This record gives sequence, structure tokens and C-alpha cells, in this order.
Amino acid sequence: MNAVKKIYDWMLSWGNSKWGGAALFLFAFAESTFFPIPPDVLLIALCLGVTAKSFRYAAVCLGGSVSGAVLGYAIGYFLWQTPSGEYTALADFFFTHVFSVEGFERVAALYDKYNFWIIFTAGFTPLPYKLFTITGGLFHIDLPMFIIASVVSRSMRFFLIAFLIWKFGEPIKKFIDKYFNLLAIAFTVLLIGSFILVSKLVR
Repeated sequence: MNAVKKIYDWMLSWGNSKWGGAALFLFAFAESTFFPIPPDVLLIALCLGVTAKSFRYAAVCLGGSVSGAVLGYAIGYFLWQTPSGEYTALADFFFTHVFSVEGFERVAALYDKYNFWIIFTAGFTPLPYKLFTITGGLFHIDLPMFIIASVVSRSMRFFLIAFLIWKFGEPIKKFIDKYFNLLAIAFTVLLIGSFILVSKLVR
């Protein structure tokens, strides 16, 4: 936990740098494959620093995150298993340092049923997005659908944060820190639930 706190503080330090936008892109890119802390941390700091640029920073964060998601997909597609079906050394590294075998296998089971909604939910809520980008590639999820789901979910998350800070400024920061993830989960459950209900009604 101490190491994570140091990484968190290091991320925040880029909020006062002229290279903050570039750092935001790189953190968002890395978080989609291996980095442990969501880019929202730096996004909030940058938006608070220059509120007028909030939506620009959200766009930068979106570009980095979706680009990283495509890399994660490629890792799963090309580098995760040998032709005989065994996990590679790269996969072993991720299982040791990034996420568990159990978590990976649970996500694999979900793909059989939900596809688009799995990526959407991972992109919008606090679920570990990297776990879903890599498994998406490993199980050959349709790439255009994967990208569309990533763009929709990640843009909703980042632009919502940017809008709240643009509209309310510093007072909204504590609210985002405390409640945003819970609200994101609730919104996603309601959204998916409504689509399921509609699909049943029109059958």
C-alpha cells in the first residue's frame, strides 16, 4: 500500500508540470494494460488547475486510454498463449504482479454471454480495465465492437468528470473522490438493466 501511495503522489505531481497533458495520456495508456492507478487522479488535478481546459484533458485521457486498450487487446491476442495453449512468460508476469488467474478466468466466462456490456462496464466503472482489455484479445472479441465499447464507456467516464469540475470547480472534488465510483456502478446497472428489460419486451 505504501508503494501505491508513492505512485499516487507521483502521478499528482504531474498536475503542476507543463508536461501534465502528455503525462495524462501516458498514464491513461498504461492503465489500460498494467498501471495500477486510474488516470482519473491526474485528470482531476489538471482540470482543477485549468478549469477551461477540462474537456481538452478529458479528450487526451480518452485517447490514451483507448490506445492502451488496443495494445492490451493485442497482448491478449498475440502474446498471451503459445500455439499449444500454454500461458507465456508474459502471462505469468501479469498473473504475479497485475491480476490473479482466478480473476482472469472469471472474466473469460463472462465474455461468452455479455461481450459489449463487459467492456462497457469495465470502462465506466472502477473494475480493473486492463483485465478486460487483455482477455478481450485473448478470446478474440470482435475488435470494432471492442473499440466502440471502449470509446463510449471511457468517454462517458472522463467527460463526466471534466464536466463536473468545469461546472462546479474545487467543491466537487471531494464528491468525486467519495461517490463517483459508486454512482458509476449504479448508473451502469440501471443502463444495462433497462436494455435487458426492453429486449425482453420486444421479443
